[in-house]
Amino acid sequence: MQTSMLNTTALMEITARPPVVFARGDGSYLWDSNGKRYLDFVQGWAVNCLGHAPPAIAAALAEQAATLITPSPAYFNAPSLKLADALVSHTCFDRVFFTNTGAEAVEGPIKLARRFGEFHKDGAFEIITFDGGFHGRTLATMSASGKAAFEPLFEPKVPGFPKAQLNDISSVERLIGPKTIAVMLEPIQGEAGVYPATLAFLKELRALTSSHSLLLIVDEIQTGIGRTGKLFDYENAAIEPDIMAIGKGIGGGVPLGALLATEVVSCFRHGDQGGTYNGNPLMCAAGNAVIDAVANPAFLANVMALSQFLTVQLSKLAVKHGLGALRGRGLLLALDLGQDIAPQIVEAALQKGLLINAPRTDSLRFMPALNITEQEIIEGIQILDDVLAGLSDL
Repeated sequence: MQTSMLNTTALMEITARPPVVFARGDGSYLWDSNGKRYLDFVQGWAVNCLGHAPPAIAAALAEQAATLITPSPAYFNAPSLKLADALVSHTCFDRVFFTNTGAEAVEGPIKLARRFGEFHKDGAFEIITFDGGFHGRTLATMSASGKAAFEPLFEPKVPGFPKAQLNDISSVERLIGPKTIAVMLEPIQGEAGVYPATLAFLKELRALTSSHSLLLIVDEIQTGIGRTGKLFDYENAAIEPDIMAIGKGIGGGVPLGALLATEVVSCFRHGDQGGTYNGNPLMCAAGNAVIDAVANPAFLANVMALSQFLTVQLSKLAVKHGLGALRGRGLLLALDLGQDIAPQIVEAALQKGLLINAPRTDSLRFMPALNITEQEIIEGIQILDDVLAGLSDL
């Protein structure tokens, strides 16, 4: 099918898209409707943790679709029970509430923290978040985000989200008051340009919140499900948060997220939280296939080996072309370009068959499948090398 035969005008215009229509995927590759192949270092913004159309997820979805798609969330179903049990067994949390999106998974902790404040801390409701943070596109999660582009949008915002500075514990402490109930952060600020919270800062934050009887909420939408070499990034700091939001990778390509919380914090009453499609067996079947693969220690060890390999290759490329430093952990990395040329590089790479992302005009972000091969990394680096060599022609 030719791209020119497909009508794109019926879709609401919400972002600039290149004139490419993708038709199929396999592992680290996508093919457009004209048959051109692309190496994908974006993978749906860290969604496709096992690559495109992974056999394990395809089989799980096909089997479940022929068995039971949804009985409604008013009843238990086996895939959601299995997935909840797996998530509890692999984390420091005791309870799971499934969602359809990452934004919904973050909205849940906001509600839960406020409910906890109502029951246990004289109605405290403020949640300290961070400049540069990104938590989603609902009104509450946009309000919690520290993204400058969100500031003038959809006013009035939801109140109750004072902003601290990442890796500055004193900036957090200054904001704590009688209305404070929690602190929420991404362990790595992905949309801001892959800026990690240091492991020392995460430890300090856990100690500070504990000393003030505050909840610590981690938004692991982008960092969770093996992305940083641990199943969840909070493990790298050896801390135990009170609440966690996950999304993206947990579905391996299908819409699935979750709110996880400790028993003491799990204070929703009947009717406080819900959702028509939440925890449906079709999506949870995919989640079970993902956890079965990614939670394997050998798989996570290979993620770290691939991270080291990609880091070495990108570092060599940076030296060769006079670029800046690398940021991130595991297979969530950013390369500082030192100048505002990222959009041009993304466009040129697309033309050469490589998909990469520019979260900032001066940085490139790399979020390949967690099972990418060294040869595929080399192929991507070679294409990027060609693009950088031709910068004068851009």
